[in-house]
Amino acid sequence: MPTEDQDRTAKLALEDGTIFTGRGFGAAGTTEGEVVFNTSMTGYQEILTDPSYAGQIVTMTYPLIGNYGINRGDVESKRPQVAGFIIKELAPLFSNWRADTSLDEYLKQHNIVGMEGIDTRALVRKLRIKGAMNGVLSSEILDDAQLLERAKKVRDMSGADLVKEVKPSHSYGWDEDQGTWKGAKVERGDGLHVVALDCGAKMNILRNFSDRGIKVTVLPPDTPAAEIMKHNPDGLFISNGPGDPAAVGYTIKSLKQTAGKIPTFGICLGHQLLGLALGAKTYKLKFGHRGGNQPVKNLDTGRVEITSQNHGFAVEKSSLEKAGGIVTHLNLNDNTVEGFRHRELPVFSVQYHPEASPGPHDASYLFDAFVEMMKTKKPPTGQRLKELQSLRG
Repeated sequence: MPTEDQDRTAKLALEDGTIFTGRGFGAAGTTEGEVVFNTSMTGYQEILTDPSYAGQIVTMTYPLIGNYGINRGDVESKRPQVAGFIIKELAPLFSNWRADTSLDEYLKQHNIVGMEGIDTRALVRKLRIKGAMNGVLSSEILDDAQLLERAKKVRDMSGADLVKEVKPSHSYGWDEDQGTWKGAKVERGDGLHVVALDCGAKMNILRNFSDRGIKVTVLPPDTPAAEIMKHNPDGLFISNGPGDPAAVGYTIKSLKQTAGKIPTFGICLGHQLLGLALGAKTYKLKFGHRGGNQPVKNLDTGRVEITSQNHGFAVEKSSLEKAGGIVTHLNLNDNTVEGFRHRELPVFSVQYHPEASPGPHDASYLFDAFVEMMKTKKPPTGQRLKELQSLRG
């Protein structure tokens, strides 16, 4: 049963004129952004705190959310990053020995507007058919016409540089590993130094580097190439992040200047930025890939990886190949590019999240491939990727 506080009405207005009416939870208020959906069955806490969701109202397709509460350990950044949160049903009680608070209270603490009690199947079906669209979520403004007028004025995701809203203001070091969640087999990188450009990095990516004994220096994504080189890194990493990759010109400029000079690995937005820096093009997907069950084929090994993903843009295949990229991974749902390596330069990247959080660990071997690339100064061969993946089972 909803609490007295959750009896308050909330509404979602989409730019196409659709209105959904439900119950508010979390913070009272009004928020706006691109409305997207995530198909993960668990991991709502990591999803909420993933900086790649900045500027987006996230809808969960799994119907019951909040049943294991919120804990301080399973976060991907210091606070929730979503613009709003929509679910079918908020669990009235939470039960987990690691939990510190409820989902409802957590969103209140961080001023995130939530809504439950709508038919999320209908909303997701609309987004799949028409594509992700802008919307306004409110427990204050309940006049349909007023909400619709505001929804039509929401900033479009195409052309939006949201990295500047989540990027760090200064450099910092990182030494936290995965602790009890640490993997059994890893390629050690003791003595190696990685510079990571933080475009909205998930913490678990950085934890994977620490697991391998790598020294990590994190820099803002607008750090000039000359400053990056002053750190004398063995490898350069470009993180995930929100918004349109083509709008992040300052990072693209730096990557153009460092290409070939440092072994480089990118994940998600980092994959797109590397593609752009090499001369490829990017484009917006209809409704994106968001969830922990995306099938990706590794073209080198012939194996299918079930992957965790969160992105709304992709790298164009033909322009990537013209720029010297070799496609290594394809999404089996729509054949979009999910990974590439450069034909000559020590550069490779993937569109999905090998660190999971939440999700499967099929692709964690890619961190081992990066460690090897830092040692050899050469892009990983298909045969070596196959061997590294086999070591992971």
